[in-house]
Amino acid sequence: MSRIGNKIINIPDGVTLNIKNSVIDIKGPKGSLLVPFHHEMEVKDDNGSIIVSRPSDSRKHRSLHGTVRQLIFNGVQGVSEGFSKELELRGVGYQANMQGKYLVLQLGFSHDIYFEPPDGVEIKTNRTEIIVSGINKQLVGEVSAKIRSFRKPEPYKGKGVRYKNEFVRSKQGKTVGGAGA
Repeated sequence: MSRIGNKIINIPDGVTLNIKNSVIDIKGPKGSLLVPFHHEMEVKDDNGSIIVSRPSDSRKHRSLHGTVRQLIFNGVQGVSEGFSKELELRGVGYQANMQGKYLVLQLGFSHDIYFEPPDGVEIKTNRTEIIVSGINKQLVGEVSAKIRSFRKPEPYKGKGVRYKNEFVRSKQGKTVGGAGA
């Protein structure tokens, strides 16, 4: 029994839904989003709430049940509140700036990194912090992971791009004057 799949999704004020075939068009104050779902799952609009049900208890339908419900819930939450991820830069001279629509990162390389965010994602910076926000949770996560991948936090000094409040396990490093010296 899927506990997540059985939860009812309440639709907040200002959010409208249109269910056609295997796609839900969700419109809200932050924008609109198309959420596709598996054609075998049953999605019903029930006066201000959405109910997701499965046709049988087969393994495939059980696995899809919670996933489809959560994707729809993320879409509703995205158009009403939005999603954001915060990144921070640690390291001497590491900084981020916006030049037009490009994010310009200085991460200790001999060149600057120019990153153009995709449509639907907004990036704000203040020198050592980057805030990635948008209505699509998956896209916000992908963009923030891409920015982090330019210079992942290294385990010796902790320099690099990391998520806010991310714990980076540090290593001790080599000792001077070891056994071979």
